[in-house]
Amino acid sequence: MTGLNSTIHQPARLQIMASLVALENGAQMDFSSLGKLLKLTDGNLGAHLQTLEEAGYIKIEKKFVERKPRTLISLTRKGRYEFEEHVAALKQILG
Repeated sequence: MTGLNSTIHQPARLQIMASLVALENGAQMDFSSLGKLLKLTDGNLGAHLQTLEEAGYIKIEKKFVERKPRTLISLTRKGRYEFEEHVAALKQILG
């Protein structure tokens, strides 16, 4: 087991990852729903999503649904693994 993951450990990113890991494998959550759930502004959420995407933990898909743009976010296999490792490290710390 590794130590705490500094990318995931930041509170907003930890909440994002926890929200996505709760979905079924391959399921997506739209940007607006995630922002409302976590009470994050669009700019704040976007910045954290960019960090997670650059780390390879999430996949962002942009498409049009009924002529309206939608941004869909899903967890990658790497993201699920890294989140589980982070949670295991937290449990070890907590004893």
